[in-house]
Amino acid sequence: MALTLEQLNTAGAADALQLLDGLYEHSPWIAEKALAQRPFRSLTHLQHAMAQAVRTAGADAQRALIRAHPELAGKAMVAQNLTAESTNEQNKAGLTQCTPEEFARIQQLNAAYNERFGFPFILAVRGPRGTGLTKQQIIDTFARRVDNHPEFEVAEALRNIHRIAEIRLTDKFTAEPALGNDVWDWSEKLAEHSDPGFAEKGQLTVTYLTDAHRACAKALSHWMRDCGFDDVKIDAVGNVVGRYHPATDGARYLMTGSHYDTVRNGGKYDGRLGIFVPMACVRELHRAGKRLPFGVEVIAFAEEEGQRYKATFLGSGALIGHFNPAWLEQKDADGVTMRAAMEHAGLKIDDIATLQRDAAQYLGFVEVHIEQGPVLNELDIPLGVVTSINGGVRFIAEMIGTASHAGTTPMDRRRDAAVAVAELALYIEQRAAKDGDSVGTIGLLNVPGGSINVVPGRCQFSLDLRAPTDPQRDALVSDVLDELARIAQRRGLRYTLEESMRAAAAPSAPAWQHHWERAVDALGVPVFRMPSGAGHDAMKLHEILPQAMLFVRGQNSGISHNPLESTTNNDIQLAVDAFTQLLHQLAEEQQP
Repeated sequence: MALTLEQLNTAGAADALQLLDGLYEHSPWIAEKALAQRPFRSLTHLQHAMAQAVRTAGADAQRALIRAHPELAGKAMVAQNLTAESTNEQNKAGLTQCTPEEFARIQQLNAAYNERFGFPFILAVRGPRGTGLTKQQIIDTFARRVDNHPEFEVAEALRNIHRIAEIRLTDKFTAEPALGNDVWDWSEKLAEHSDPGFAEKGQLTVTYLTDAHRACAKALSHWMRDCGFDDVKIDAVGNVVGRYHPATDGARYLMTGSHYDTVRNGGKYDGRLGIFVPMACVRELHRAGKRLPFGVEVIAFAEEEGQRYKATFLGSGALIGHFNPAWLEQKDADGVTMRAAMEHAGLKIDDIATLQRDAAQYLGFVEVHIEQGPVLNELDIPLGVVTSINGGVRFIAEMIGTASHAGTTPMDRRRDAAVAVAELALYIEQRAAKDGDSVGTIGLLNVPGGSINVVPGRCQFSLDLRAPTDPQRDALVSDVLDELARIAQRRGLRYTLEESMRAAAAPSAPAWQHHWERAVDALGVPVFRMPSGAGHDAMKLHEILPQAMLFVRGQNSGISHNPLESTTNNDIQLAVDAFTQLLHQLAEEQQP
């Protein structure tokens, strides 16, 4: 019989501890500390309590916890001395059926890892879906992590230990994250479509209106129909729009969604998670035969990343009347104009102007998105409530000095353009850190015609400066440009500077941010507020509708725009549950 939260909350101390036995290898102290926080409102509340017990235990206890775990395919497995839980997990990953070559490689990695870190390699081998990683995925992860910084690897080992405990807890309570699994599976299935040149390498790249992009749109439209949406269409810019009608005609709609295009060699969840989470919610409403006092419009935006053409936020921008007809003449790397690509895809260019939405017909816009950063992952918190999407300014610049002989030009006579830019980069690092949430990046840095024995006379570079509010952003920009001028003057250099992009910050509407906060709290999850450093479709909809976003924790240190981008079925389930809570709140507000 499955264990229940009520049983755990009402059991005596010794019995409760026994009920949680085996979650953490040979470390009952974790459950014992966590149980002091009973009653638990949810399994997530319990998981967080255990993670916090480890976080506050100190370095010695944390390392002892790591060392309590067996090596993968190591001596304990060979001697059959693993715990029942570890035996089950290593069996599911196929580690008990390694080929001689695989076993030898794992032993080699075990030896190298132990020598470098002094503790065994820990990996949640049942993976983000809970069904098990392949042996090759395990070996690849092992080989990648052996090069990590020691302090980082301690934290990564602990994060994997928490994931192992989460899966074991799910098994104990028979709390399968069914909707999380469905969303995870949709993401995997959609990722089968990728552009030529990338698909052959097993890489995910979907750029605007390619065959892979159109295949994604077709799949999404079919899945939306299967979920029970009343109207599904692909609009004049390639957005896939699904509408679930309200209980009464004429009622307003909640707009939600995100983008389905990707960066080159990107991840499976950036954007797409924000399409599939509300799709799962609508499917459950349809299955229950339930209508809300408002409709739900889920939009899979056709373009956000700006990878094929220079027009970014094309999909969401069209909905607020920001489609620039001049974009139609832009050409991709193969010389294909956007107009030609649209015509080839069968899109009706003349209908683009009709896509503009009337804000009066909508309640607002919400977006679920993978965090694309390390913060939630480091804090062991699955969901984050976004307070604002950072505003940003970008520049393309060039520092100009004098190229001269590297051997004969004294250090105090040089007009080195590259060193000046390096000095600016260090200043940006220090200045942005003063604001906490501000960030600054020189992502492009090039010495044209550079040579190993020549002092750089020119250095081309970019500036990307972002902050949660426009005044904070503008202050950062002003200070950086002032420092750029001072550096150039002091070093006898000149520079050119061209602003290439300016985006206003998009603070969350307070009432809508509160909806997400209430939804997260209802799940027993700590309410953690954070800005978004990345841009999102919500930035565009913000111009006509109140908006607010929910972040979902990413794995692998929250990396994004990268094949290692990942999240778990449990965290996705929490996102679906939070979205469902938000729908219930709105329904209560809309009741007459």
